[in-house]
Parts: sequence; structure tokens; C-alpha cells
Amino acid sequence: MRTPLSVVIGAGGTGGHIYPGLALAEALRRAAPDAVISFIGTERGLETTLIPAAGYRLHTVDMIPFDPALGAKRFLLPAALLRSGAQARSVLRTQKAQVVVGMGGYPSAPAIVGAKMAGLPSVIHESNAVPGRANQFAARLTEHLTVAFDGSRAHLSGGERARTVGMPIAASLAALDRPALREKARRAFGIPEGARVVLFNGGSLGAARLTAAAVGLAARWRGRGDVHLLIKTGPAALAETRQKLIQAAAGTAGHPHGPDAGVRPVAQAVPYLDRMDLAYAVADLVVCRAGSATIAELATTGVPAVLVPYPHAPGDHQTHNARVLSDAGAAYLVPDSETTADRLADIVGPLLADPARLAVMGRAADPGHHARAADLLAETVIRLAGQPTTAREFTP
Repeated sequence: MRTPLSVVIGAGGTGGHIYPGLALAEALRRAAPDAVISFIGTERGLETTLIPAAGYRLHTVDMIPFDPALGAKRFLLPAALLRSGAQARSVLRTQKAQVVVGMGGYPSAPAIVGAKMAGLPSVIHESNAVPGRANQFAARLTEHLTVAFDGSRAHLSGGERARTVGMPIAASLAALDRPALREKARRAFGIPEGARVVLFNGGSLGAARLTAAAVGLAARWRGRGDVHLLIKTGPAALAETRQKLIQAAAGTAGHPHGPDAGVRPVAQAVPYLDRMDLAYAVADLVVCRAGSATIAELATTGVPAVLVPYPHAPGDHQTHNARVLSDAGAAYLVPDSETTADRLADIVGPLLADPARLAVMGRAADPGHHARAADLLAETVIRLAGQPTTAREFTP
């Protein structure tokens, strides 16, 4: 009797590592429906909610970030890696794992260390244009390297043998038909008739800088009927943002407890977006951070963007990510320090008034391998396991 494919995926911390891991799991299930797939992460990150919610088992290990800001605690990193690697090895034995995948971020490093200890094949996927510290380390422990962007090779040990597969994204985005879904999306978000939509997306937890600029823009454009701002704040900032939007709609001469009579709110705040296909379908323009998953999604779906890289990302990798689209003419790159309501009004206003220009930006992005990335990475994993599949051709 054939043993079902068993894969353990190391992914955690932020959505930028977790969502690609979930996209890979989805692709593995398409190729091998009886596959046993589980994840390794920590108790600190979003994996504690996102992975169980997607229906996968999460095993947690004790690990600390690869972060110079830890100060003297950084000297504990080798011991932490050994301890968490041993914990991961125990998980791999329990799961009867055949292959281990590290999706980047410090929670994935123990999975690769555990695979090395257990003598199992492993593969890492580097999602950023400039690799993070965890994958720079993990690349020394495996022969099998995959990257989202060609430029990542130069920054990885053994990068010359890396395979460019693109960034794994959900099948719902890989196959997204924006025009076909637009009316459903407008109804889902309650977008006023005739309004063009700007989506503010600050990442998994929101971004204070983007939210503040969006609120300022809502005040500046108060009462406009031809534009609507959809702001993802993250749960922590939702109540405060909604209150500020009420005040923005009221105006300085209005009432503090609600909008002036007859003035339609120009913005709405939501804590998260669990249907990114609807969010991209409804958006005429996106203002967002430049995580690698976001860059891949924008390139694949053809949504024009204003990119505001997170300024404290290791190696300034978000700026390097953003240039993939800005250099192609598919996005504007605005430094975090310059992202104000006034600056965005100068950029976003003319773009919304010029649909032809937005269409040109949307066509400028090269989707590359991203729509097929999850399936390409799944093929690598299954090949390492020596497993047959019942794969169905996936055509986005």
C-alpha cells in the first residue's frame, strides 16, 4: 500500500510567509489529495490563528527572531536554534514527514534545522528580492533552493542553483478575473454607485502610516461622491480609525458625533480582508506596503498601486520588492516618510481621474511565474518525496 505524502511546512511571523505556505499546502492537496500537511511555527506570530483557521495542524517550537536589535540576547541564537531544531525533529518523526519546506521568516528556520538532524530532504523558498536572515542561514543546510525573484540568487549561499518559481499565491488570486467579479465585489463592500475605489492595505496587521494618510485624505475629500476609500486597519486600530473617519466626514463645522446631514462618508474601515479576490476586484488603485506576497498578487491580478515600503524591513527588502513593479511602470514608489494625505492626493487624485493611465499601469506588470508558483513549488516537494500524484493541470 502506498504511503500518503507527508509534508511539514515551516512558516510564521507575518502573513507574508504564512499565506504563501498556505498556497503551497493548497497546491499539494490538488496534486495529492490524501497528503498529510502540517506546519511548524511559534506562539508569537499570526500562524497561531491563520493556520488552524485554514484547517491545518500547527506545531509550535521555541525560537527567537534573527534580529540584531535583540542586543546581547542574540548570543542565545545558536542555542535557540539547536533547541527548536530538536523540537522540530520530534515533530517530523511524529508526522512521518518525507519532505520539509521552509517558507522564510525566523519560525521556519527550526524546521530546516530539524530536517537536517533527521536526515530528511528539505527545500526553502525565498520570497523577497533580498533574502531574510533566516533563509540566508537555512540555505547552507539544503541543496534545494527556490526563489520568487531572479535577483534573490545573488544573496543566497548556493544561489546559482536556485530555481525561480515565483511567489505562491492563492488559487482564487492566480485565476482572478477582475472585471467578472467587480459588481459582486462592489455589492459586498457597499461601494456607492459611480465611485472609484482606493484600497489601503497595510499588511497583516495594518500600517499606522497608511491609515493616518487615508484618514487625512478622507477629510480632504469629504463629501466627494466619485471616490471611496476602503481602509484595512488591522483589528487593533479599527475603533479609533472609525471614530476619526466620523470626524472627517463631519468636517470642522460639523457635529462631533456624526456626519453632516447629506454628506456621504467617503471612506470605510475594516479590520481585515478575508476575501482578497473581492478586494482586488473592487479596487481601481491600491496604496499598500511592499511585502513580496503583495507584489506578486499585484503583478498577477494587474491592479495598479502606490507602494510605500516598510522602512524598517531587514536589508530594506521592501524597497527592492517595490522596484520590481515601479521600474516596470506598474506602480509608484513613495517613501514612508513622505506618505501624507497631501502627497497621496497629488498622486492618487490625477490617477483616479485618468482610467486609461490606470489601465496602462495594470498591464505593465509582468505576472511571471506567480500564478503557477504554488504548483511549481509543489512539484519540487513531491519530486523530493519520490511520490506519484493525481495532479490536475491548473490553468489560471
